[in-house]
Amino acid sequence: MAWNEPGGGGNQHDPWSSGGRRNGGGGGGNNNQGPPDLDEALKKFQDKLNRMLGGRRGKRGGGGSGGGGGKGQRNVFALPGLLIIVALAIWAASGFYLVDQSERGVVLRFGKFQDVVTPGLHWNPPLIDDVRMVNVTRVRSISQTQSMLTQDENIVGVEISAQYQVADPKNFVLSVRDPELSLENALDSALRHVVGGTQMIDILTSGREILGSSVTSRLQSYLDNYGTGIRLQTLNVESTAPPDAVQDAFDDVIRAREDRQRTINQAMAYANAIIPAAQGQAQRLLEQGQGYRESVVAKAQGAANRFNSLLTEYKDAPQVMRDRLYLDAVSEVMSKTNKVLMSAGESGNGPVMYMPLDQLRGSGSRQAQGVDSANSGALDPQLLESIGEEASSSSSANSTRSGNGIRREGR
Repeated sequence: MAWNEPGGGGNQHDPWSSGGRRNGGGGGGNNNQGPPDLDEALKKFQDKLNRMLGGRRGKRGGGGSGGGGGKGQRNVFALPGLLIIVALAIWAASGFYLVDQSERGVVLRFGKFQDVVTPGLHWNPPLIDDVRMVNVTRVRSISQTQSMLTQDENIVGVEISAQYQVADPKNFVLSVRDPELSLENALDSALRHVVGGTQMIDILTSGREILGSSVTSRLQSYLDNYGTGIRLQTLNVESTAPPDAVQDAFDDVIRAREDRQRTINQAMAYANAIIPAAQGQAQRLLEQGQGYRESVVAKAQGAANRFNSLLTEYKDAPQVMRDRLYLDAVSEVMSKTNKVLMSAGESGNGPVMYMPLDQLRGSGSRQAQGVDSANSGALDPQLLESIGEEASSSSSANSTRSGNGIRREGR
């Protein structure tokens, strides 16, 4: 028989008792200082649980501490109720969740949209609400490489990439079954539509920027119409290339275009350099012609005015004007020659002293100072007057000999 078996009487000894004795009697005190009995502890816990769940406590017989009393009636719903409370506690605790700063939570209640939650700690009934997290700050990307026909029925290969973000979490989760697949299909459709309306040479050369902007606007309109909740960030046309069979021919065309553009640039640079110089030279010639015309006109007007003045003076004193004009002409002519005319005096027999001033002067100084030498050219006014009288008398004598009876004045 076990040491703690009921009905053992005074022979019950447990290994934790001191001396192995128990007090006699059915309900006497226990001096045992060991750990409590497991069965007794379980009974106490069950009694407490029954009291909590509304069960009735069992009555003990014998009026006290005797061990032969009957057991109380137990509540059959005690354990299931406890399990339900524990399950409810676990269910409530599992409803708490945390939304990150870069995310938004789309709440579905029995599959129907309920709300979009912002970052922070939230609670929703588990198994009733379904919360789907969507990252709205991460930039995602896709890329495609397609071969397609152009407007002039040529085949061209285009590699394109797109970066996008989620702008509307609700539409991203609910409106389209697979938003990223829809984006790929929409990108392919927009690219084929734009390339199909563009010449191949434009796609390969200068039309790539126009191609990218056209595809971007068309693709964003497709996504908005589908309600995907996606917003495009950038779209890049990575490369455009013709088929491999004609790659060399297109390279030659591109080089020819580059040579043509370089030649045009060189010609424009030469034109920009030569045209201003030619315009400046033409303007200078025009100004020189204008100045020459004004000087000639001024000289002609001055000569005409001088002639009119002389004519007026000549009408007043014809003889004086004839002598004056004669002397001016002789002075002008004699100032340009190196010959010297000297008067022999009244008798004409005396010696004449002559200093060769023209040989002492340098030829350069004579040319540079022609006007000064003409003015200082050493013609005495009396000498010029006497020369004029002699010329006049000789001309008068010649005219008398000729017998024509006309006197001619020498000039």
